[in-house]
Order: sequence, then structure tokens, then C-alpha cells
Amino acid sequence: MTDTSEYTPPKVWTWEAPSGGAFASINRPIAGPTHEKDLPVGKHPLQLYSLATPNGQKVTIMLEELLAKGHKGAEYDAWLIKIGDGEQFSSGFVEVNPNSKIPALMDRSGPKPIRVFESGAILMHLAEKFGEFLPTDVAARAECLSWLFWQMGSAPYLGGGFGHFYTYAPVKIEYAINRFAMETKRQLDVLDRRLAESEYLGGDDYTIADIAVFPWYGGLVKGWQYGAAEFLSVQDYKNVQRWADTILERPAVRRGRMVNRMSGELSEQLRERHDAGDFETKTQDKLESAS
Repeated sequence: MTDTSEYTPPKVWTWEAPSGGAFASINRPIAGPTHEKDLPVGKHPLQLYSLATPNGQKVTIMLEELLAKGHKGAEYDAWLIKIGDGEQFSSGFVEVNPNSKIPALMDRSGPKPIRVFESGAILMHLAEKFGEFLPTDVAARAECLSWLFWQMGSAPYLGGGFGHFYTYAPVKIEYAINRFAMETKRQLDVLDRRLAESEYLGGDDYTIADIAVFPWYGGLVKGWQYGAAEFLSVQDYKNVQRWADTILERPAVRRGRMVNRMSGELSEQLRERHDAGDFETKTQDKLESAS
């Protein structure tokens, strides 16, 4: 269905009723908690509260990469936050992230707990804490951070723009889909041109820039993001495809994509992660077969 009716905005917008769409029941124009509930705290220094959306996957991939490099201090508990049920509006979650968005991290490794929210900030915090995946050379660091912040600024057009109107909106609005499809394809072209001249976004080395961009744009070209691969002709972006395939070969990436996941193959869903052995014993298919 295409919405062709014209809309004249009122002089003052008021929130009267849910506007429809996949997230209508939890959308609201104010911040703060809706209910009192403390967050659980596990045994590890790092406590992650998240869901395996692209933003959530960035952090679990980063943590699994750090563990693969032998950083025992990167052990973490990953607690599932069901955003469709509004769990991100609990009082405990809002204390960690006043913006009520996943992912949110509590770093309890020091004398005083440190909260970190926004996925890019979490990646930088972890990269600097462990000295990994963020170049120290001034020029290379600038290139890496430029692509990291490119992702933070660009992905809302992909997710909140294209993804929303193509997949989640209650009506199909031609103008909106065309507008954001055009921008999404432009962004894919930006990436494709960069990856034509460089193995990774920051240069020769895999960095937090790749970790940030991959769940969004790698997921798009590999077909699991919004079911829009054919619509966007993603096969045309051959350098992005090559880069995504390279990253998917990394075992830590495959593990990170599983954590806090609630959809897809049951064997790829590890809804909560509290120990490295959970990947072998607590994927959803194993839990269901044991029950």
C-alpha cells in the first residue's frame, strides 16, 4: 500500500496516540524510566545490557575479539534487553543509559563503576582500555576514527530511515522509501570506493571502524538486514561484499553475532552470555532439546 494522502502539520505537535508501526507500543516523546527494576549483575568485570541489533553486535564482536587476543579482563556478562517489551525503560537501565537505547555497558573493573553508552563510545572505551583495534599512529588513528564516526552519523539514515519505511512503517510511502533507498545506496558506494583502495576501512589493519560498520552494512549486503538485498542490488558493491566475507571468516565475529540474539537459526541464538563455554552448551537449540 502506498500512502498518497497529503498531510498538513499543525502549528504545535501533540502526542495523542501511537502512530502505528512495529514499535508503536514503546515509542514516546519523553525520556526517563517507565517502571522500577534493577539490572542484574554477573561475575565478570564487564556487564553488558544489550540485544543483537547491529548496534548491539558491535560490542559483542569487540569483546569476543579482545578475548581471542588473550585479554582475560575482557570477560563479560551479556544480559538480554528485550526492547520490544520496553525493558530499556527500567529504572536500572536508565541509570546506565539515560537515552534508553542498547547497548549499555557497566565497567566494574576499577574502584568505581563506569557507565558507557552509545556503541561508538563503548568501542573506543574498550579499544583504549585494552590497547587493541585502534591505531596509535596519528594518521592511521584519524582515518579509523573518521570511519567510526561516519558510521555513527550515516547508519540512522539506513536504520531509522530506509529500514523503518521499507520494513516497519504501517504504510508504504513511496517518497520516503525512495529518499532513503537513494541515500543508502550512496553510502554503499562511499564504502565500495574506499574498500577498492584499502583492505579495511582504516587501512591495512582491522579496527573498530570495521567492527562498527560491519553489522550494519555487511549485514545489508549479505542479505540479513531488512530483507532488502535484491531491492538495493547489493551484489553491485563488490568491494563491500569482499570485505564483509573477510570479516565473516573471523571466529570472534561469528560468536559476537550470536550473543543476545533472539531471531534466526536456534543454533545461532545465545540469548545471554556469561561464560565462554556458553557457546557450546547454551545456544537456544541446546536449551530447548534439554527441556
